[in-house]
Amino acid sequence: MNMEKALQGQVAIVTGGATGLGRAMALQFAEMGATLVIASRNMANLQKTASEIEQRGVSALPVQCDVRHPEQVEHLVTEAISRFGKIDILVNNAAGNFICPTENLSFNGWNSVVNIVLNGTFYCSQTVGKRWIEEGRGGSILNIVATYAWTGSPGVIHSASAKAGVVAMTRTLGAEWGKYGIRVNAIAPGPIENTGGADRLWGDPQAEQQVKAGIPLGRLGKPEEVAHLAAFMVSPYASYMSGEVVTLDGAAWLNRGLLR
Repeated sequence: MNMEKALQGQVAIVTGGATGLGRAMALQFAEMGATLVIASRNMANLQKTASEIEQRGVSALPVQCDVRHPEQVEHLVTEAISRFGKIDILVNNAAGNFICPTENLSFNGWNSVVNIVLNGTFYCSQTVGKRWIEEGRGGSILNIVATYAWTGSPGVIHSASAKAGVVAMTRTLGAEWGKYGIRVNAIAPGPIENTGGADRLWGDPQAEQQVKAGIPLGRLGKPEEVAHLAAFMVSPYASYMSGEVVTLDGAAWLNRGLLR
């Protein structure tokens, strides 16, 4: 495979694209020739990442967007098409999470995470998908989920439930929208260093060591490793892959039974 310019001429939207995994994926797509539309609630972070993208010789459009609000998602998609004329790739990466025992989780806490992860993914997927169907053209959607969507995990009932919904959405849309030439896949990353999730879920060195102890490969993943997989999955090299969830966690979830 020659991945160097595999996304040449493609236009990609990445939600949560200003920091963490979203930033890593956006920069990788740019290296491979894609034009980027990055969305986040923080315009300062968006502008910084957009500048990094443009240093790679491609255009970048930062759009302030809270995916919990359908009207803001519609604005995001309209701005992307107005600026670049089309959308080829959608990465649903926007997320929210925090550790909280279920008995202490407020309704607002539950709704905040579910609205971002599950509802936001649906709003973005349907808004972009309807455009593709109306235009008679295909595209690629990539969702970011988590292995605890199927294993469960203490303290993240809100995120686990929302991510499980996104897994179901990925497989449902893969089956339903294949006839339109739309591919829908997901990545389930394990613990990844230098991300917001890592800072919130295991922010101190002792907790990080405990996490590493449960990973057979003995280390945290790197954002660029997720970005490399994402780039392959949205590229023409994965044109027969749809409805699939790929785990990238150093075999961590397979090792859970030995740790209990």
